Amino acid sequence: MTLPAMTPGSAQASTLADVTPEIVQTNGSRRREIVRDFAHNRLGLVGLLIVVVTLLAAVIGPLLWHTSYSDQDATRLLSPRMSHPFGTDELGRDVFSRILHGALVSFEVSILAVLIAAAIGVPIGLVAAFYGSVLDGVLMRCIDILFAIPPLVLAILIAGLLGPSRINAMIAIGVVYAPPFARVVRGSALSIMTLPYVEAARALGVPRLTIMVRHLLRNIMGPLIVLITVYLSSAVLTEASLSFLGLGTQPPEPSWGSMLRDARAYMQIAPWLAIFPGAAIMLLVLGFNFLGDGLRDTLDPRSTHD
Repeated sequence: MTLPAMTPGSAQASTLADVTPEIVQTNGSRRREIVRDFAHNRLGLVGLLIVVVTLLAAVIGPLLWHTSYSDQDATRLLSPRMSHPFGTDELGRDVFSRILHGALVSFEVSILAVLIAAAIGVPIGLVAAFYGSVLDGVLMRCIDILFAIPPLVLAILIAGLLGPSRINAMIAIGVVYAPPFARVVRGSALSIMTLPYVEAARALGVPRLTIMVRHLLRNIMGPLIVLITVYLSSAVLTEASLSFLGLGTQPPEPSWGSMLRDARAYMQIAPWLAIFPGAAIMLLVLGFNFLGDGLRDTLDPRSTHD
């Protein structure tokens, strides 16, 4: 009996055809398991609820609440009441509408800043883990230098050099939080680099970029998602700090940090000017932290599930 001739390409295609359904089924079942486990994580659900409600308030709230954040009322420093649920500020502007717009600013700055941080840190971590040796040492020493500078100080320095604006605040926060992404991605990628399928791909001459994206990046998405969620809360705090110092969102557009800055002179006679933006910052940061903890417990393969 004569066996059919098989080329390396046909053998590889046959093997992939046999394995692919099992991989797809495994990935699908893993996704369903993650969703099921997260649905039973009360802390994560509370965090998700806080973040979603805050986001809906930021997006839909200004459409339902017709008072603009820049409109001035004749009565200044008005205490909370039906017409102004959070009172008015020193210029007679509605604090509630300014809180809603400040939420939109916080989401925009934090999300874009964290994406900038990931865009900088993830490639550095992947390259350092894949090539190792001298390049790894040089990149990690640069990361160590950035780690040695307090994040807020570095953000103030970058924002001060670029000039006060919301876009520059995003860039400053993104640069500040890039080192943690590089360090976590490098550590996760190094643990995957020793696995047989990565070594086999390198031996077969698979392009390096393909290995880094398809085999390394795809398999560290769990820790990366958790890291993004955790640093969203840090980005909210940093944006508020920069705005408090006058380096973030500029007047007359409100942000929670600038509202706290303006409220300092009226703490004794109008405490609500500081209470409401401070509570908004605390609530959103708490929501992101709860969500990050829930995702960490769900995506961590070493955690035990009932």
